[in-house]
Amino acid sequence: MLNVRHKPVMVEETLEALKVRSGGQYIDCTVGEGGHADALLGTTNHTARLLGIDLDSEALEVANTRLRQYGDRVDLIKGTFAEIESLTLIKGLGLVDGVLFDLGVSSLQLETAKRGFSFSREGPLDMRFNGEQKMSASDVVNRWKEAELASLLKEYGEEPRAKQVARGIVGARPITTTADLAKVAARSAKRSPRRINPATKTFQAIRMAVNGETGNIKMGLEQATRVLAPGGRLVAISYHSLEDRIVKQWFRRESSSCICSTEVPECACNHSATLRLIDRRVKRPTAEEIRENPRSRSARLRVAERLGTRSPDDKGDMKISGVIQR
Repeated sequence: MLNVRHKPVMVEETLEALKVRSGGQYIDCTVGEGGHADALLGTTNHTARLLGIDLDSEALEVANTRLRQYGDRVDLIKGTFAEIESLTLIKGLGLVDGVLFDLGVSSLQLETAKRGFSFSREGPLDMRFNGEQKMSASDVVNRWKEAELASLLKEYGEEPRAKQVARGIVGARPITTTADLAKVAARSAKRSPRRINPATKTFQAIRMAVNGETGNIKMGLEQATRVLAPGGRLVAISYHSLEDRIVKQWFRRESSSCICSTEVPECACNHSATLRLIDRRVKRPTAEEIRENPRSRSARLRVAERLGTRSPDDKGDMKISGVIQR
């Protein structure tokens, strides 16, 4: 059995943002090793229930061990947050009181060299959240055309020297390990590693492409909004500007009564707001948390609430099977 090593980010802020309460029903769309889920279930007087979703089988194995103490209050399932609606149907769920997205890469993934997520641990070029998926980082690095790589690095990695890095990667093929890719990226990016490793943006971009993260985030936010009960909270923790921008844009769109272009003289979209922003300012970890957990330094938390009214006897028709998937 794998060891639990994950330290969840901004736990108190997350529980407060979700407005966690006894008897509530919640979905953790990126349950990972169960850090946030453990905190949520452990503070609700033995009555809150949670559905945990993740693509990573190894992470689910750890979460299963960590959350076993909560018995039938938790249900874990392998899947992606782009399938929230279908997964809730499979589990017989109704509307829920809160949905959490903790985006990015987990400690388990970064610290397991064979997964290929980290430039500081030599391993194969993998980077797949789902080990059963066919496409891996090796396919992107060694098969994509130079122009495709440059576009990827610019869009997903926000790499200012995207063309140079792409050219360096193509010229160094075949590249077989994370260490080799990191060297090529750092040499091509020509930046001092004083703040972050020069290979960071390259690894980020390739990982996001391998796992289709931007599309999944957009689909996940849209579906999460639909499964929330009136007054339910949607909380997203992101770790880089691209993720945060997607979340911010969705929250802004769904908290607006009109999404027409500013060039249109009269509203014609017939759009109705579905969310209310709880705090327009992004929340960040405290200096103390960053000292204790340096990986939290880039975390950004945003929260919104589902609009609408809910009758006193409305329990969302929520059912959880109570079976922890193994």
